[in-house]
This record gives sequence, structure tokens and C-alpha cells, in this order.
Amino acid sequence: MVAIPGGHFVMGSPKSEPGHFDNEGPQHVVTVKAFALGKYVVSDHQFRTFLRATHYRPKPCNRILNTHWTVTRQGLVYSPAVTEPPDWPAVCLDWHDADAYIAWINHLVRIAHPEIHYRQGGPYHLPSEAEWEYAARAGTTTARWWGEAIGKDNANCNGCGSPYDYSVLAPVNAFKPNPFGLYGMLGNVWEWTADCWHKDYVGAPHVAKVWAGGDCNEHVIRGGSWDNTPIFIRSAVRTAGLPDGGELDYSSYAGFRVARDLP
Repeated sequence: MVAIPGGHFVMGSPKSEPGHFDNEGPQHVVTVKAFALGKYVVSDHQFRTFLRATHYRPKPCNRILNTHWTVTRQGLVYSPAVTEPPDWPAVCLDWHDADAYIAWINHLVRIAHPEIHYRQGGPYHLPSEAEWEYAARAGTTTARWWGEAIGKDNANCNGCGSPYDYSVLAPVNAFKPNPFGLYGMLGNVWEWTADCWHKDYVGAPHVAKVWAGGDCNEHVIRGGSWDNTPIFIRSAVRTAGLPDGGELDYSSYAGFRVARDLP
């Protein structure tokens, strides 16, 4: 985990930003309390550990392509792909799978520290959408934390100039970290947040809590993935992920990272 300092930031993107989508506005100032966030997205190895410990089995992330986790002699893989390297991000996961993983971590914390009474089950949670963007920007105001242009070899996407582009996932630590010390916040895999989907920021809160209401059949995913073009690899980009994937649903390429409350 990396400690993220509290502060203020402007959430969303201006209409003048190349690639801007209407759902990225209106821009608004958000106040963020200090919290901690996973240095990397949850890896294949970490998610396998959870599956082995709990016997939890995710539903197929794309029923059209029959993409799903299964048990083989080689371990837990998602089919029809080959066995993933342990340092790849865990993908083919819906919002409920991420929630189940975090519930397991909180269960272990409560066993280890029965003297502490945690609110809402434990200190770990998915980041809110506002927390995620604040962490991705890391104090910057440009389209990407490294600047306005996509550049070369800063991320994994369809046109990012990396050796992984539009081919395979990259290890969770494949690229340099942002100024907060977080790896892979843009590109490689979309990341689940705690928020239900809202079509834009009209009425959005000015504190970085989970935004109540919205369409809870869908949850917000952020950051873009290996198969997206560079306009999706921006700090402000947001879209909705469905529970079970779909032909044009990016949630098949979604993973997650874990947030933690700080005192």
C-alpha cells in the first residue's frame, strides 16, 4: 500500500482536452482525505491465493467468448487464454469479484485484530471514483500524469509505444510509477471503483466519498486497457462496466486495486 496525502483537485477534464468525452464533466473541485492505495493492481498470483483459500469462483466475465476462471492441473487460469504469469494483473473479474476479494482481506484483518471494531466490516475497500482519479493524477493537471501527449513506453495500450501494445498484458510493475509511487494507473487493465455509474458529474459530491445513487447495474471503471487507443489512456477517462461482460463491454479487461482507510 502507498499512503496518499489528502488535498484538493479538479476532477474531470476540460472540453479542450483531446479525446474529452461528455461524461468527464462538468469539472469540479473535490476534497480528498488521506488514504492508502495498492501500489499495484491485484496480481494473478494474489487473486489465485484468494481463490485457493476460499474456493470462491468468479462467474464468466464474457459469456459470448466463454471467458472464465477455471481449475486446471496448472492452477487457476482464465480460458481460452494460456496460463497467466503470476505478475500479470488479475483480469476477467467483475465488480462483485473485487468486492469478494476485499471482504476476504477484511475477514483476515478482523481475525488478526479482534480487539479493533471496524466500521463497515474492515479498513479495506475499493477506491471511490474520486479517490481513484486523485491518485492517478498525483498532483498533475495534464491529460496523463506524465504530460499531455501519450509519449512512448509510458503505458500498455493500442498505440502507447510499448513492447506489450495491443498484444498481451504487461506485468504490474512494467512501467515507471507516478509521483505518488503508484504503478500502472493508466493502461494495461481497466480498474473497478466503488461507485455506481452516473452519466456525468452533474450533482457530484465535492468530497471524495462514494457517490450514492446512479445505475448500480453498472459500476465505474477507470484507466483504460491494453486494447484501447491513446484517447482512453487519460486520467479523466471513465466508463461503465457491466456485471457479466458483453461484446463491447470493457469490463472483460478489468482488474482492481485495493484502498485502505487511514486514521
